[in-house]
Amino acid sequence: MTPAPSSPNLHLEVRDGVALVRLQRAAKLNALTPALMRDVINLSTWLGEQASVRCVVLSGAGRAFCAGFDLGELRVDENDDSDPADLGRLFIDAWAAQPALTIAAVQGPCLGGGLLLAAACDLRVAGADAQFALPEIELGIPLAWGGIPRLVRLLGPTLALEWVLDGTRVNAQQALALRFVNRCLEAGESAEDAALTWAAQLAQRPALVLRQTKRRFAQAIEALSPVAGSEADADLLHDALADGEVQAALAAYLRRNSRQA
Repeated sequence: MTPAPSSPNLHLEVRDGVALVRLQRAAKLNALTPALMRDVINLSTWLGEQASVRCVVLSGAGRAFCAGFDLGELRVDENDDSDPADLGRLFIDAWAAQPALTIAAVQGPCLGGGLLLAAACDLRVAGADAQFALPEIELGIPLAWGGIPRLVRLLGPTLALEWVLDGTRVNAQQALALRFVNRCLEAGESAEDAALTWAAQLAQRPALVLRQTKRRFAQAIEALSPVAGSEADADLLHDALADGEVQAALAAYLRRNSRQA
C-alpha cells in the first residue's frame, strides 16, 4: 500500500475501515491556506485509492471546525500558482469526489470555505457549540468554489440565497431544523467522537454497496443542481478583488475583526 501523504496541516488515522482526518491549524481556527488545501487534495486522492476505507470523518483540531479561508493569504495573482481563486474549487471537488462516505464533525466555528467543506461531506454531525455562517458578501467578495450549487442542493434556492446574502450565524439547533446537519449533540458531547461512532456503524455495511449508494446519490444530486461549470467562479473572484469598493469592504471587515480579536 502506498504510504499516506504526510503534512503538518493534517492528522490522519485509519482503523477498521474508518479514516479520521483532522485539520491541524488550531491556533488559526483551522483557517484554510493554499498549502492546506493542496494537502487535502493529495490526501483525498490517496484515500480514494484505499479500498479498505469505507468512511472518512473530517474534523478540526481545537475549538473550531474551520474558520474559512485565512484572509492573510487572500490574494489573486495570475503569475502565482498559490492563487486560491480556483484552487478552492479543486479542493472542495476533490473532497466531494472521494468514493468513501464522508462525515463532517463540526465543533465551534464553521465559516465560509469551512462551511463549503462541510457541505461537500455526505453527512454532518454538529456539536452543541457549532456555528455556521457565510461572511463572503460582508467581506465584499462573491461566494466562489462552487458553493452556490452545493448550498442550493442542501437548503433550496430561497434559503441558500438568504444565507449567502445575510451572512447570519446559524447555531447547531437551527442547522438541524433546516436539515443542513443530520445530527445535533448535547453540550459536552464530542462531535468527532459521535461521527466516529456513526462511521464505525456504517463501515459494517458491504463496501461495494456503500460506494454504489454514494455514487448514485451523487449522480442524482448533480442532476438537481450541477456544480459543473463552477470554474467560472474564479473569474468572478478575480474581478471582485480588483474592484475598489470590494477592497474597501474587505479592509473594513479586517479592521472590525482585528478589534474584536
